[in-house]
Amino acid sequence: MADIKDPENTIIIELKDGRVVVELLPDVAPGHADRMKELAREGAYDGVVFHRVIDGFMAQTGDVEHGKAGGNTSRAGTGGSSKPDLKAEFSGLPHDRGTLGAARSQSPDSANSQFFINFADNHFLNRQYTVYGRVIEGMEHVDKITRGEPPADPDQMISVKVAADA
Repeated sequence: MADIKDPENTIIIELKDGRVVVELLPDVAPGHADRMKELAREGAYDGVVFHRVIDGFMAQTGDVEHGKAGGNTSRAGTGGSSKPDLKAEFSGLPHDRGTLGAARSQSPDSANSQFFINFADNHFLNRQYTVYGRVIEGMEHVDKITRGEPPADPDQMISVKVAADA
């Protein structure tokens, strides 16, 4: 198990193959880190599918409005949460393998609940999407997420918790 230095800023995501531990970066992107913790504490991310998974690029999830497994996920990727969109928190932190980026529409200030985990170093995204976390344990489980846009039988986040509450 990863050495969790800051349980309040650590997220535990249960996938079908095992646990993924994410260290949030509140010093870099406080609004995005707070939103993820807020939605995790509400259980909003539990059962949400990975609706866009591109081999060698990234796995996207977090559509709490349209992406719940067991429901109609045909619109997954088009929604967010009932909370207001977030202001961009772009930084010099690179989109390296294992980092979390905030998914958004054309507008830089449109991130809400969706995020992606980079499978590779995707530096062409630098300073265009907010980086607000990094996988510190379980990247091998992220690598096994079913590919597709959308996947025919998408994987889901079984549960998402703040480590301080787990």
